[in-house]
Amino acid sequence: MNEHSHGRLIIVSNRVAIPKRRGAVAGGLAVGVLGALREQGGMWFGWSGKLTDRSDAEPEIVRKGNIEFATIDLNEQDFEHYYNGYSNKVLWPVCHYLLDFLIYDSADFDGYRRVNQAFARKLASLLRPDDIIWVHDYHLIPLAAELRSAGVDNPIGFFLHVPFPSYEAFRAVPGHEFLLRALTAYDVVGFHTPRDLKAFRTCLEEPIVDATFIDDTRVRVGDGELIADVFPIGIDVDEIQKLSSDSQSMKTVQRMVSSLDGRQLLIGVDRLDYSKGLKLRLRSYERLLERYPNAQRNVTFIQIAPPTRTGVRAYDEIRSELEQTSGHINGRFAESDWVPIRYLNKGVDRKPLMGFFRNADVGLVTPVRDGMNLVAKEYVAAQDPRNPGMLVLSSLTGAACELTDAIIVNPYDRDDVADGIANALSMSLDERKERTASMIEVLRKNDITAWRTRFVDALMRKRVGPRLDA
Repeated sequence: MNEHSHGRLIIVSNRVAIPKRRGAVAGGLAVGVLGALREQGGMWFGWSGKLTDRSDAEPEIVRKGNIEFATIDLNEQDFEHYYNGYSNKVLWPVCHYLLDFLIYDSADFDGYRRVNQAFARKLASLLRPDDIIWVHDYHLIPLAAELRSAGVDNPIGFFLHVPFPSYEAFRAVPGHEFLLRALTAYDVVGFHTPRDLKAFRTCLEEPIVDATFIDDTRVRVGDGELIADVFPIGIDVDEIQKLSSDSQSMKTVQRMVSSLDGRQLLIGVDRLDYSKGLKLRLRSYERLLERYPNAQRNVTFIQIAPPTRTGVRAYDEIRSELEQTSGHINGRFAESDWVPIRYLNKGVDRKPLMGFFRNADVGLVTPVRDGMNLVAKEYVAAQDPRNPGMLVLSSLTGAACELTDAIIVNPYDRDDVADGIANALSMSLDERKERTASMIEVLRKNDITAWRTRFVDALMRKRVGPRLDA
């Protein structure tokens, strides 16, 4: 990597996470991105989180160490169309194969293109000739094409953090031809799993773009070439192990443990989103209590579901649905000294959360579709190796491709999930240790550092390799 590392790394994402204080970093994307930037020096460009009624705000630049954070405010109406509209009512549901949630409005599509054009315009003025650019996620698919038309010929890579749908689902998207052409303007396109890459290839086989496969990862498009490959995102295993063992002395964690009164703990942590299959999960837990009466009074299920995208109707509906379902199950099974479900509609800080994971006999990660799902990986990494809990994992997550030693279940099948939980609760210590050790090995191999270095290296090679003209 170092032979080319005089160039800056430019990260572009919808939101920019400027670290407030040392160590207070969000999960997932932010951790990987900040690691790459600290190592190489560069800039993180994106939306500031602020809305304005003007339409042409200049980037505001804050420097911390060798990283510049360049943020722009967005026009309120543009943001509504681009983010709540096309990104989250069209792309999000289709990428998760949940076509019933697709709501298309041509004004949203126009707004989506407009914001991507604005991002490209503002970013182009800050670029230097030897920068390499790494764009993140479905909000910004058209960005490379917009940068190319602004005359930028630096290497540009794109990483998709959600699943990529096969052409059969993708063609339901109004504007899918535009999106597919836009994706071929990148030099490197990265996905979480071999399945996502395969799905992308089904789209390239359509006559929409003139693509031919050179080999498993190289595609000729027109007279240029792009790399499409698998880069599974990971976690910092050591950091999570340290957080989880240090957190055992925290009051919050100790209070939670003593409140269990010796019962076995199941834990689920998800954004409040319809792709997470939360209602199905609660129903599966109810099935567990029906089919395994000895679980009654002996297990407690804590579901943490912080609200997201409040004010968007679909999300408000999930919230009330979950409150009803958990209320119904509690009403049906609770005793004066035991409540089956503790439902928290708010977030928990990272350190105590890792402590909760460490004390949970079962981690329940059962989305109906997920790009990767880092909670699954964090749960495994947070376990005490002397007495680890067991992960019950949906086969429809990206993580299931790697964590094959988890108990893999079909989230749509309540009996399967209930049996999976029962299996996890009764599994012998030796088997839990063995499965956990082998999952930790996988987590270390595909950790957060491997993710970003492999992607940045692929992009670096494009700088010295052939150019792609969009």
